[in-house]
Amino acid sequence: MEYEAIIGLEVHVELKTKSKIFCSCSTSFGAEPNTQVCPICLGLPGTLPVTNRQVVEFGIKTALALNCQVASYCKFDPKHYYYPDVPKNFQWSQFDMPIGSNGHLKINVDGEELVIGIARVHMEEDAGKLIHIDGPDGGYSLVDYNRTGVPLLEIVSEPDLRSPAQARAYMEKLRTILHYLDVSDCKMEEGSLRCDANVSVRPRGSSTYGTKIEVKNMNSFRSLQRALEYEIERQVNLLENGEQVQPATVAWDESRGVTTVMRVKGESSGYRCFPEPNLVPIEIDSAWIERVRQELPELPDARRQRLIDDYGLPLYDAEVITSSKELADYFDRTVALYPDAKTVSNWLMGDFSRLLNAHNLEPGQAPVPPQELAALLQLQQEGTISGKIAKQVLEEMFASGKGARQVVEEQGLIQISDAAALGQIVAEVLAANPKVVEDYRNGKTKALGFLVGQVMKATKGKANPGLVNKLLKEQL
Repeated sequence: MEYEAIIGLEVHVELKTKSKIFCSCSTSFGAEPNTQVCPICLGLPGTLPVTNRQVVEFGIKTALALNCQVASYCKFDPKHYYYPDVPKNFQWSQFDMPIGSNGHLKINVDGEELVIGIARVHMEEDAGKLIHIDGPDGGYSLVDYNRTGVPLLEIVSEPDLRSPAQARAYMEKLRTILHYLDVSDCKMEEGSLRCDANVSVRPRGSSTYGTKIEVKNMNSFRSLQRALEYEIERQVNLLENGEQVQPATVAWDESRGVTTVMRVKGESSGYRCFPEPNLVPIEIDSAWIERVRQELPELPDARRQRLIDDYGLPLYDAEVITSSKELADYFDRTVALYPDAKTVSNWLMGDFSRLLNAHNLEPGQAPVPPQELAALLQLQQEGTISGKIAKQVLEEMFASGKGARQVVEEQGLIQISDAAALGQIVAEVLAANPKVVEDYRNGKTKALGFLVGQVMKATKGKANPGLVNKLLKEQL
């Protein structure tokens, strides 16, 4: 029997506010444990929380970018569950009145455009962090409450995803949009972008859902895809063997490549949500929504289309460039100085990205600013340096932070375009390779490439390639 997967994602986004959602404690990452806490975020008796306006604004902005309806009235509800990292024994969240609902997100997988529904976007506070210490007697756990009360948006998709590849594409597109909005740094390694997946399988063609499993502990796009691939295969094998899939929450073990059961899955009614008397409801008027809408940046899909329409970039180039806001910003600033958009795109997707990866940098951290990349491309266009030398110069610019012209001048890399000087080198190369010369004259045209290479070697790559070809053909 053929099976298909049904996947929905719950994505938690840590917002880039300076203070927590209901108090003034700092949200900065990496502080000493339990140094960024106060009576409010610790849930001490008698404290009164106040909602951070910036969190609401970020919620509106995100909901609009995901094509959601923004609620004119919403509220917070205590979501009850006992766990050591939840000091109040409940979490302030939004249960039946989220800030955004009924949205969608477009993704492209293998050339097919898919529309994935967004069920809801809601605001909530984060929990603390458990730190597990191994020991000879079984170990113990410590609790760091610094993260308690850090503002989150939870973005819940409809169960519209049908493969791990689609789930990964959805997550990557969502992260890109959040980066464009500048509401989160989306650092998965620091926990500011986290994803839980709900996955079930059913016979292909069936209209009923199978038993849902919640998968947690996926801290990268690769982990998400691998975990879903494993869990889908596990569920199919159970059904093929006549067994039932038991509802549960499972954790992905990256090192072993398997999921393990954490707990039996409960129902949402078990959280016993009810309106919070100490947090006033939030009224969002149309003027506030419209102001935020007008302040939205150019989002990835619109920017991709602009690069195609204004610069004639191929779809592939435009998708790669706009997949990162920083890279797209870098492209725009470079093209403003060097208007050959396709050449700029080729360099950004090629050697520039390779060097970013080698130095573990984001585009905005590159030691080569847009004006210097434009200067390098101008030197190549003018014939001052060859394409091969330009690549060498870019590597030195990354290593030293020096400008293009400074590197070229200091290292004596100016291209040799003197016909008389090159003519002498060409003559020497021909004299040193009589067999290759004979092959060329006997119709083996590939021999010319070898001779060009010898001239470039003799000039340490500084010869003008076009002039070398011309002089070789003349002398041959």
